[in-house]
Amino acid sequence: NLSYKAGDKFLTSSQGKSNQNAIFLDTTGRSYSLQAHTLPSARGQGEPLTGRLTPPSGATFISTLMGKDEDQYLLCTDAGYGFIGTIADMQSKNKAGKNLITVPDNARVLNPAAIVDPEKSWIAAVSNEGRMLVFPAADLPQMARGKGNKMISINSAKAAAREELMVGAVAFGQEDTLLVYAGKRHLKMKFADLEHYLGERGRRGNKLPRGFQNVDAMEVVGKD
Repeated sequence: NLSYKAGDKFLTSSQGKSNQNAIFLDTTGRSYSLQAHTLPSARGQGEPLTGRLTPPSGATFISTLMGKDEDQYLLCTDAGYGFIGTIADMQSKNKAGKNLITVPDNARVLNPAAIVDPEKSWIAAVSNEGRMLVFPAADLPQMARGKGNKMISINSAKAAAREELMVGAVAFGQEDTLLVYAGKRHLKMKFADLEHYLGERGRRGNKLPRGFQNVDAMEVVGKD
């Protein structure tokens, strides 16, 4: 029963322990951290993050994470670049946060995706042209900050014009099921169904079936 100020709505949530930090990412690629136990309880309307943090002018918060220092996440932008970072890499004691993700011109930061084990995980990246590419997570660098490597082929000029973009990317294991949402429909794909989309990191990928090329979201469902 959360309450919101007029015009506000739910954005995101994360689970963790009260002795951990809550990590926040903004649209400029900066990360911030606050001690979770110092935040208001889930009653009322909470408090504005800008009262505790000082993001750049025009920046907005887009995501929150919690976890152990060694927990790993896929960090990327819709220009098609990404890398693997840890919760420890995202911590900052500064109110102004730290530069975590280098954002190309006119690009936007995508929500981070958890990676349990990069050596055994795969990444599925989808473009707004309805193409999907699946490649080993180990092909992406592990970095403390930066732009990362090209995940799926996106023309730089078209990305800057926001004509061609990576609309989503998730990490999953071979035992997991990948759900691709397009409108009110979804496509359920096990690893054996993804052979057509397997390729080297940085390639264009292959077209999803008709009716599923305008991807709204992707979700990973564990075998359990």
